[in-house]
Amino acid sequence: MGPRRIAVALVAMLAVVGLVAGLVSGFFAHAAGRGLYATGLWTDGGASTVSPGTFDQPPPATTSPSTTSDGLLSPVLPTATESRAPSAAKVAARLDAVDTEPMGGRFSAEVADLSTGKVLYSHRAGSPAIPASTTKLLTSAAALSRLGPEHVFATEVVRSGAGKIVLVGGGDPYLSSRAPAAGEPASASLPALAAATAKALRKAGASEVALGYDASLFSGPAWNPRWPAGYADQVTPVSALWVDEGRTAGVSPGPRVTDPAADAARAFAKALEKKGVEVTRTAPAKAPTSAKPLAKATSLTLEQIVQRLLLASDNDAAEVVLRHVALAAGAAGSSAEGTRAVRRTLDQLGVWPDDARLQDGSGLARQTRIPADALVDLLLLAADPDHPELRAVLTGLPVAGVEGSLRHRYGDDDSRAGRGVVRGKTGTLTGVHALAGYLRTSDGAQLAYAFLVNDATNDYAAKVWLDRVSAALSRCGC
Repeated sequence: MGPRRIAVALVAMLAVVGLVAGLVSGFFAHAAGRGLYATGLWTDGGASTVSPGTFDQPPPATTSPSTTSDGLLSPVLPTATESRAPSAAKVAARLDAVDTEPMGGRFSAEVADLSTGKVLYSHRAGSPAIPASTTKLLTSAAALSRLGPEHVFATEVVRSGAGKIVLVGGGDPYLSSRAPAAGEPASASLPALAAATAKALRKAGASEVALGYDASLFSGPAWNPRWPAGYADQVTPVSALWVDEGRTAGVSPGPRVTDPAADAARAFAKALEKKGVEVTRTAPAKAPTSAKPLAKATSLTLEQIVQRLLLASDNDAAEVVLRHVALAAGAAGSSAEGTRAVRRTLDQLGVWPDDARLQDGSGLARQTRIPADALVDLLLLAADPDHPELRAVLTGLPVAGVEGSLRHRYGDDDSRAGRGVVRGKTGTLTGVHALAGYLRTSDGAQLAYAFLVNDATNDYAAKVWLDRVSAALSRCGC
């Protein structure tokens, strides 16, 4: 089934995906609080998906729940039903009514009906444009396709001789210096790995070790040459072994460590010493190929990783995932091989246009060019019942006005209607603003959309336009 020929039954499914996905993405509210995307706008998490209209309608006159004639509680949301096909003319009228003049520059856009794949609006939709962080949709989809949503990454500790152990990086983007708090997903942590390692060492009668660390899973330069030096507070040099994403202050933008693997090894040594194991020295090492792990820490599933990185627009995690796409394709774990593998994967899925260009996994590289229609094609494919492995591309999208990189958006009178019903991946660079995702209209239609603004002369006005144009769609009785 092609991305533009989706089963009509999908409308009913997506009518509730906001509620289901909100429960999932709610786990990552804490993560969003630490993730700030490229220009430093706060993305400090929030509640999970709320009912459409929550922010726009007055509270009910009574706190008692309504009931049906047979005494059962009425549903919170009306039952999803198959809606009539939206009118392209009405959709265009809604969008064209939103003033573009204050933002300057140019925009490309496409809107399609999720139930049929029919294009309802197109404006320069086939013209490649700088997509900024909407690039993360491509990286995520390729990883999910190659590896599957249940795939995990392991950080291991192995023996390398008498009194020697090696910490081996497995490319876990969210390896943490602390154990997960109650209610948080069970991500891998150095304290847990140290506890398991100390237990294994005590069983073997060892209380003193030399610690090596191995980050050789990834190759090539750790810093993409297309990133300006000024991005040093936006992304950490990419490594298969790091802790807290190499963020010294726990937030982004913010200071980063220059050698993430060495930093992770030092943190692990401290964690071992707290468990009674003396670490005599720490140095780079190569783990023996035949070594069996003493201890292992397993990452979140790839589905959870994708949801977390999309929610907070996490540049660091996106670049790690890019390199895993390369490895899954049988290539070296470099950024260059990662972009090639993403292109090949999306081409095999039928959503990569010949004139598109991809230069990194996060969207920080301004040399990337993706047309709006390719992003919409990808969203339609992620919603296709034939591709359930891609569903996290949709469930990871932030909810407008509620969470992640959209929490502090949709605040004025002309965009407030989008709060709670628009889900979208943001993209922000100087002069570049983007939003791509899906939404539910006032009459129940499900629409996929992508809006890309390039060369904006007023960055604030461009962001406001994106909020207002997507909110206009959500109000559509089309």
